[in-house]
Parts: sequence; structure tokens; C-alpha cells
Amino acid sequence: MHERLKAARKYLKLSQEFVAKQMNLSRPTISAIESGQRKITAQELDAFSKLYGVSAEELMHGKKSKTIETEMFARAFSELSEIDKKEIMNLIDFKRRYKESLNG
Repeated sequence: MHERLKAARKYLKLSQEFVAKQMNLSRPTISAIESGQRKITAQELDAFSKLYGVSAEELMHGKKSKTIETEMFARAFSELSEIDKKEIMNLIDFKRRYKESLNG
């Protein structure tokens, strides 16, 4: 589980310091959790889940990484401004059409 916690934090581009402050823990505690040197409580697992936007079940048992990445993307996307969302959707549309032009 410690590897999934670290991967989720890095995917969201959050520092250990930021996570520690959000969870009211020390940065060395976050480091110990991510390296597997310290177990976490159910309450901490719930806090990680909420902070990272993934279920506790996913953090404990894992899931295909594409699914986790999709859910993290959706969470981050929902927090963007409407202008940023449109820009990203235009980029996705461009990439899709570009791929189609290569294949067809």
C-alpha cells in the first residue's frame, strides 16, 4: 500500500510537506509511511483517500493504474476553470483527430 500512496501523491504533484500539513502529520511521518516503515491507521487511510481522490479500497488493494489515473485526472479536471477545461478538451480532440489521420 505504501507504494500506491507514494504513486498517488506524485501523480497529483503534491509534496510530502503539503500532504503532511493537510493530514496534520509531520513530513518524516509521510516519508516513513511511503517507504513502508510505518503502518497507517484506518483514520489516516480515510484522510489519504479523501486528499488523493481515490477510494481506500484502491489504496489498500490496488487497481489497474489506468483506472486510478483516470479517476485522478477527473478529480483534477473538475477543479479547473471553464477556460482551462475547454483548452484541455480541444487538445484531446486534436490528439484524437491526429491519431485518426495517421491510421486512416
